[in-house]
Amino acid sequence: MYLFYTPDIEHSHQLSEEESGHCVRVLRYVAGDSILLTDGRGTTYTARITTAHPKHCEFEILKAEKQEKNHPFHLHIAVAPTKNAERIEWMVEKCTEIGADEFTLLNCRYSERRQMRIDRLEKIILSAAKQSLTRYLPVVHEMTDFGTFIRTQGASSSQRFIAHCYEADKRLLRDAIERGRDVLMLIGPEGDFSEQEISTALNAGFLPVSLGNSRLRTETAAVVACHTAILLNE
Repeated sequence: MYLFYTPDIEHSHQLSEEESGHCVRVLRYVAGDSILLTDGRGTTYTARITTAHPKHCEFEILKAEKQEKNHPFHLHIAVAPTKNAERIEWMVEKCTEIGADEFTLLNCRYSERRQMRIDRLEKIILSAAKQSLTRYLPVVHEMTDFGTFIRTQGASSSQRFIAHCYEADKRLLRDAIERGRDVLMLIGPEGDFSEQEISTALNAGFLPVSLGNSRLRTETAAVVACHTAILLNE
């Protein structure tokens, strides 16, 4: 069954215009049909369409069920966007499907892109969450300076990692993660983090990790880190 997103369901039993159009025009739902809804905060609703209008589809709730997340920890991916915006959009889509809970876009010394359209990323996240039947909608934050992020968010997770390509004493991420604990993962730009940025992160308690023997693109590294964290907590 298709999953519809209804963040204001506590105040309105009507799909948004975009969701209404998809429900009625594209999927051909009619009055009396059952639909599955989520508020993006873990509650799933079974509902029945009462008015099948392509701009304001109305429904009545039949059942509500609160569901726990699929993994017992919070996964935050902080990544420097690539020059090609489509690659970072692909990364956000795939990490949403896998199970990431939060994204922050980092502005680093060697960043190739300083701006991203957050509204577009939010639409991609919503589409990926609905496709994968994710009941918890990930959050994406505006571009944040690396130093500012470390100062304000550096202690927000019990496990903090930074992946970089410099020669150093690093553990494999799969061996460093402890199950059930929140994870904050830093992924740098194509030119990697600067040595100063790495030093700043290490001084803030981040552990240096490797994602394997291959040198990965930024978006690939983020997906690998996300999948590793989720898989180790299965």
